[in-house]
Amino acid sequence: MRLKGEIHNPCCDEEEEKVAEENGRELNSIVGVGISPPAKLVVGYALTSKKKKSFLQPKLLGLARNMGIFFIAIDLNRALSDQGPFDVVLHKLAGKEWSEIIEDYRQRHPEVTVLDPPNAVQHLHNRQSMLQGVADLNLSDCHGKVGVPKQLIVTKDPLSIPNEVDKAGLKLPLVAKPLLVDGSAKSHELFLAYDQCSLSELEPPLVLQEFVNHGGVLFKVYIVGEAIKVVRRFSLPNISKRELEKLAGVFRFPRVSCAAASADDADLDPSIAELPERPLLENLARQLRQRLGLRLFNVDMIREHGTKDVFYVIDINYFPGYGKMPDYEHIFTDFLLSLGQSKHRKRPAT
Repeated sequence: MRLKGEIHNPCCDEEEEKVAEENGRELNSIVGVGISPPAKLVVGYALTSKKKKSFLQPKLLGLARNMGIFFIAIDLNRALSDQGPFDVVLHKLAGKEWSEIIEDYRQRHPEVTVLDPPNAVQHLHNRQSMLQGVADLNLSDCHGKVGVPKQLIVTKDPLSIPNEVDKAGLKLPLVAKPLLVDGSAKSHELFLAYDQCSLSELEPPLVLQEFVNHGGVLFKVYIVGEAIKVVRRFSLPNISKRELEKLAGVFRFPRVSCAAASADDADLDPSIAELPERPLLENLARQLRQRLGLRLFNVDMIREHGTKDVFYVIDINYFPGYGKMPDYEHIFTDFLLSLGQSKHRKRPAT
């Protein structure tokens, strides 16, 4: 089965083609002379050009090769089952056709670890199902509380939004986000609505969330298997009651949390900058891995201003920008090696 139309061949990038060809030649030459290949793991990847550039950086590729991990580009013009053999398939492509291809491959090749199952990834493409797993969590420990902001899903008729907000009992200001997440910049835009009248200017389908003052700092919790890494990012500033009385309308913001907005080295109030307790993060990550069925994702969390341990999850992203995560090369290669070791332990004795 081949992909058509909207998805570009991930081998289109010249530098990545060179890496893929070099890895392929090295593996083929070893196998061709009948020698057992030294590679512990062969990772087939199907990524967008943007994701390849940010993730498959030279430092990662060099470290991986030294550890016996080979990244091989998947050719979208050939049947996936005719390629490989792969130990791991790493993917992040949009579209129903690709989901069907990777799901069929996963069923036919249970010996290959697919990161991650397409039906599990699909839950994060909708902000309603995305946060439902968080709302259902049972984090009963003394290290903090994690929830989701009070929210409302609006699928049509913008003129009905003010009335729907009234019925749901949501308090202004409200954060508005597109309901569907498709990887585009537009799906990560957000709007801040300060008054009731302006709500009808919004364009459904969307999610409306109560804005929670959080000191202008967001915590990005990166999860790679069982590994957890947290970084601080600047976010929207607090909104006082006085400001709320003066402001009106809908304000558009681009994607808020980005690499340029790192707050890790900023001189921040310790009560704002303090990271969530490690046991809380471990508990959150463990339960989300189980509920979501994913191993590669990140969680955007905020701390309610004026509290020490009240947190809200506002977004979850599949296969996020790991290239922005400190020391991602070692974390990711360790994760891949652990998959190889787990696979080896499961093999029946001969």
